[in-house]
Amino acid sequence: MKKFLLLTFSLFALLEMCAQSVGDFFTENGIKYKITQTTPMEVTVAQSDYSGDVTIPQEVVNNSVTYKVTSIEGYAFYGCNSLTSIIIPSSITTIGGKAFSGCSSLTSITIPEGVTMIKYFAFSDCSSLTSITIPESVTSIGDGAFYGCSSLTSITIPKRVTTIGSSAFGDCSSLTSITILESVTTIEDRAFEGCSNLETINVGKNNSKYYSSGNCLIEKETNTLILGCKNSIIPSSITTIGDNAFWGCSSLTSITIPEGVTTIGDFAFWGCSSLTSIIIPSSVTTIRSNAFSDCSSLTSITIPESVTSIGYSAFYGCSSLTSITIPESVTSIENYAFYGCSSLTSITIPEGVTSIGSSAFYDCNSSTSITIPSSVTTIGDNAFSGCSSLTSITIPKNVTTIEDNFFEYCSSLTSITIPEGVTTIKKHAFSNCR
Repeated sequence: MKKFLLLTFSLFALLEMCAQSVGDFFTENGIKYKITQTTPMEVTVAQSDYSGDVTIPQEVVNNSVTYKVTSIEGYAFYGCNSLTSIIIPSSITTIGGKAFSGCSSLTSITIPEGVTMIKYFAFSDCSSLTSITIPESVTSIGDGAFYGCSSLTSITIPKRVTTIGSSAFGDCSSLTSITILESVTTIEDRAFEGCSNLETINVGKNNSKYYSSGNCLIEKETNTLILGCKNSIIPSSITTIGDNAFWGCSSLTSITIPEGVTTIGDFAFWGCSSLTSIIIPSSVTTIRSNAFSDCSSLTSITIPESVTSIGYSAFYGCSSLTSITIPESVTSIENYAFYGCSSLTSITIPEGVTSIGSSAFYDCNSSTSITIPSSVTTIGDNAFSGCSSLTSITIPKNVTTIEDNFFEYCSSLTSITIPEGVTTIKKHAFSNCR
């Protein structure tokens, strides 16, 4: 009887040891797996410290049980900067978010047919990746999927993809050509931000949403330029330069905006650090936020009479800008509009402007004079902070409040007249005006 009980106990112990549950881990041939389901038997490649050449099998055996390898979980190869190559089997249908993010020694990869979605930041910062094959089965490329793949030179978006996520190919600075086939209907903001060497954009002729012309990617229905190249010729049919259209095109030296364009979108020319001059046509009525921010080589710009508002941070960080003409049509200069324009020597704000935003002229430290018209009623905090060459200024009579840090660090300011209508002077308004 004792022998029978001992044998029964041993059998149960063996069965318990061999039992496999969803969520359990095991390692075979240097690859870590996690069981995802037991009917049928399937596993995912789990996170571990991988290096060298890795081949993922279609099936793996553990404790005499055969599992099908169907996915690579999120972060599985994250930061494996010694991984040099990977072979992914055709059994894989899902590659998780950030699965290969930071694999900086990986030079090429083939995604197998059967994968339907490349998830968020899946291959981000694979900075040595020169080529990648995206299979026809893929229908969606997630946010940041190839962000920072700075050695990638060309990409073809297959014909079943409908969505290219935000920043999907951001900072792919070696990318020279893009081919977008028929099915793409959604290209999210900044999908190709920082692709500074982009020369060619091709769109499938049967694409219902977009077309290419003059090496520009254009949305058909709205005639909005979505994406431009360093050698773009903007077609005359365009009415809007879209948000982020030339984002980070650091090799762009000049561009002609055609008559007929009415809006220059948010971040349209952000970071175009080699752009030296630009003519804005008289048809433009709106310059949106950050439109020319960090265009650090821009020396002059003419704003046409049609513009009524200069947007938030529109010329932020244009450190080479020596002169600017603000037309009388402008009624509002928004926050940070000329922040850090350190080469501006004089600023004349036209009659008709009623408000000057916070930090609008912050750190314009070459400006010796600023003329503010009597029409201004509101000036935001830090509006002239850091204007260290400014010697005098007249505050308009309709201003009632001198905001926080209004003239902070205006160290050359020798005199100021405060009008009768001012009822409040806030903290640090004249701090460090020595």
